[in-house]
Amino acid sequence: MEFFKTEGKIRFDELINEKFIFPHDFDKEKLNKFFELAGLSKTLSPEKILISLGVAEKQENRIYLNNAGVLFFADEPQKFVPWSVFTVVLFKDRDGVDVIDRKEIRGSLFEIVDNVMDFVKLYTKVAYKFTGKPKREEIYEYPLEAIREAVINSVMHRDYFEKGHNNILRFFPNRILIENVWIEPKGFELGKTIFRRNHIISDLFARIGFGEKLGSGILRMRNICRSVDAPEPIIEYNESYFWITFKPSGTYVQVTLEGGKPEVALEILNERQKKALKQVKVKGKITNKEYVNLNKVSRITATRELMDMVKKKILKQEGKGRGSRFISMMQL
Repeated sequence: MEFFKTEGKIRFDELINEKFIFPHDFDKEKLNKFFELAGLSKTLSPEKILISLGVAEKQENRIYLNNAGVLFFADEPQKFVPWSVFTVVLFKDRDGVDVIDRKEIRGSLFEIVDNVMDFVKLYTKVAYKFTGKPKREEIYEYPLEAIREAVINSVMHRDYFEKGHNNILRFFPNRILIENVWIEPKGFELGKTIFRRNHIISDLFARIGFGEKLGSGILRMRNICRSVDAPEPIIEYNESYFWITFKPSGTYVQVTLEGGKPEVALEILNERQKKALKQVKVKGKITNKEYVNLNKVSRITATRELMDMVKKKILKQEGKGRGSRFISMMQL
């Protein structure tokens, strides 16, 4: 069996998942989201659509999904493939000892990609370059599109037969490291060998514009990095693991050295939260009452949105009850 797995004769994504019960474990909304991303219209029943996508088959009037179908369209994919979770960690130090934030990202594979990138965007800084034009130029610390490509490749080409280790993104003060569980293909040459470990998963990602079936992810990452003046990703691998390291953009480093103060790229906050953060930057703190007055919202909404910022490690709560206040945890 191990020989056939290594040689790619048996593919995890093609295997029928006997534990999945259709339609009980099926999430129609995930299929609708997939079609929305793919720009397709639904004219067939979900059963026929799943069969046409190559993720299901019908036997004795029952629909069976393979593992690719489960990882994309199950209500709880990790209920059937627990090791498909993606770990993301933010470290305070370069050695990876002091953890600031850690999450186990769950959901369908395309949801995992988006949620991992939300984590990266949350903690990626942005410097501002003044060019003489009305709008200042934003210079991001890391090449976000290249990192997204790496995350897509990580979940697309993962060795899903390996159950003891999941993919990990480590965010250090000076680099981002993505660790991928894989099996080195026979005769593999970096930058030359084109391979797709999980054909159906790769096809599904290609349909929604997440990567391409051709297998040119590394080349695209390098090209993206060059286009934003970032160092090319450092790639290392052995028989079981594949590592990609991203370093800060050269332009970002230069702008900060010239006095351009970096700020946190808070793309996943709503406009009220961003407004509150500006007040924290000026006054050093904000209270629930001040949030209510600033944004003209209810106390319940203010509490919910402030606690969301606490959860995201952007603000820190001091005190309890009506006397509590919120201060910044990050450089603003």
